[in-house]
Amino acid sequence: MRVSAHGIGIEVEATGDAGRPAVLLIMGLGMQLTAWPGEFVQGLVEAGFRVIRFDNRDVGRSQCFDDLGIPNLLWESMKHRLGLQVRAPYSLQAMAQDSLGVLDALGIARAHVVGASMGGMIAQRIALSAPDRVLSLASIMSSSGARYLPGPKPQVLSALMGHPRGRSEQALADHGVKILKLIGSPAFPTDEATLRASVIAANRRSFHPAGTMRQMAAVAADRRRADELPRIKTRTLVVHGRDDPLVPLACGHDTARRISGARFVAIPGMGHDLPPPVVERMLAHLAPHLNGASRP
Repeated sequence: MRVSAHGIGIEVEATGDAGRPAVLLIMGLGMQLTAWPGEFVQGLVEAGFRVIRFDNRDVGRSQCFDDLGIPNLLWESMKHRLGLQVRAPYSLQAMAQDSLGVLDALGIARAHVVGASMGGMIAQRIALSAPDRVLSLASIMSSSGARYLPGPKPQVLSALMGHPRGRSEQALADHGVKILKLIGSPAFPTDEATLRASVIAANRRSFHPAGTMRQMAAVAADRRRADELPRIKTRTLVVHGRDDPLVPLACGHDTARRISGARFVAIPGMGHDLPPPVVERMLAHLAPHLNGASRP
């Protein structure tokens, strides 16, 4: 269903009884709500929660912002490395407001907030700007955004900045599969046929790379979040893959050390994805975290 989140059209899916505590899932850069594995959603429902997923602005079936143009990522990334202000069409804080708007549209006063990758950054922004709306925070394979932290492996960065070898469905799928294989969990590899099917399904649902570029600029422009994280008092779980080639383990460590009382969990063999064995391990930590936070 599509809702109006403070005037922004956002595509939302809700799973589980409306009377249960809500878990708001926020996905990462360029990823749609369908990127949350069914096993992950079902595991949270079986743990007693109502699960809310949505497409972030500029991806999937949510409102696009093509009128804001496409940022020059090469130039903006250079400015980011030099510590200069990055110009972005919109901010992560604006995306956090979208997330709160989803809760408002559904009549949900407070929710557990769980974000993956860029979604973890947005979740951090929600906990900073609206702590009274957040029952608990979980930041998964994400980062504090501190400038000194390591970045993606060179081959991963090269693939991310590359382009498909055409506009056919096969060319787009080849490009997507290449990226997913590079960032995937080395101990829990997903077979190529499954990866290809998921990429094709996602592209058929929506393919909007310009939106991903605007989101990327928003991430680079969010320079002050690391210094603000110590203000978070919400019960926090930080989960990261020990073998993440896109957002290295140090990024998760730094997030956890900046948030007072945060619990840090590193999953061996996990990269920057959510295959079934990782989902199983993650739920073993996440479900108790959510249930503990929901106690009076």
